[in-house]
Amino acid sequence: MSRSFILSTGSCLPKKTLSNNEIALMVETSDEWIRQRTGITQRHIADEGELTSDLAVNAAENAIEKAQISVNEVGLIIVATTTPDKTFPSCATIVQSKLKCKNAFAFDVQAACSGFIYAVTIADSLIKANNRIKYALVIGAEIMSRIVDWKDRSTCVLFGDGAGAVVIKSAAHCNETTEHSTRGIMSANLYSDGNVDVLCTSGGISSTGDSGKICMNGREVFKCAVDKLTASIEETLKYNNLKIADIDWLIPHQANIRIIGAIVKKLGFSMEKVANTVDQHANTSAASIPLALDYAVQELKIKPGSLGLLIAIGAGLTWGSVLLRY
Repeated sequence: MSRSFILSTGSCLPKKTLSNNEIALMVETSDEWIRQRTGITQRHIADEGELTSDLAVNAAENAIEKAQISVNEVGLIIVATTTPDKTFPSCATIVQSKLKCKNAFAFDVQAACSGFIYAVTIADSLIKANNRIKYALVIGAEIMSRIVDWKDRSTCVLFGDGAGAVVIKSAAHCNETTEHSTRGIMSANLYSDGNVDVLCTSGGISSTGDSGKICMNGREVFKCAVDKLTASIEETLKYNNLKIADIDWLIPHQANIRIIGAIVKKLGFSMEKVANTVDQHANTSAASIPLALDYAVQELKIKPGSLGLLIAIGAGLTWGSVLLRY
């Protein structure tokens, strides 16, 4: 059974940013209030006419360029998104069309903020099951600003737009037996519990005929996030016979710095080894982890061979983790 590993990362953020002070002109809040409760200082906002697929394509091209491969070598495209361009076709097939990627099959995954974790796990499984897939393109892309209620200060301050991408390679297609021999996706665990009301939208195609706006029970989401993600990490460590000190980098979903801090404290992990982009990106849902991963690779200089743990929780509730040697 073939392993797979992340070969390259890429990202795309809209040029427009929205500061806390600018939001304070829209709803009753302040920069201090937002920073203290979330750690967020700004978020990127897509321009009118800018689509989720546009961000996804830019992130994908960035990752493909770094991987030094041709789009025609990509055999699989998965886009994790809650905010696709259209009800159908899938955002992934639109990305495929824009990339002119002729030799892949493509589909979307919807697990909200956990979407990228789900998508990476699915891609890894498909690579193991299908020896014809040499490279997979996995993208998390969102324009959350389109489903935010900009009059609700409890949610509008939290979200931003962006896209991140990775190229995953099958080790079965490496040229040398020693090439990337230690790299690979080691394990993954995925969960959901059907707790659908704590984080949801107020509408949907079959219920209201529109996407609706984000609704959230913040306290309950906070508690669930800390408890479930801590348990997921502990299970991953136990399964792989590791200790938390063995993890070189933690790449968490960038929802709230307090959630990240609480998890790190419970585990006795160092914040210095946590990729943190929530201050600049806010919560970009499925794009959160690939954006943070690309930041960690480019800015924190994560080196090949480093042991990384990706964790996320989102609406559903859905959650999980991916352990990999980068």
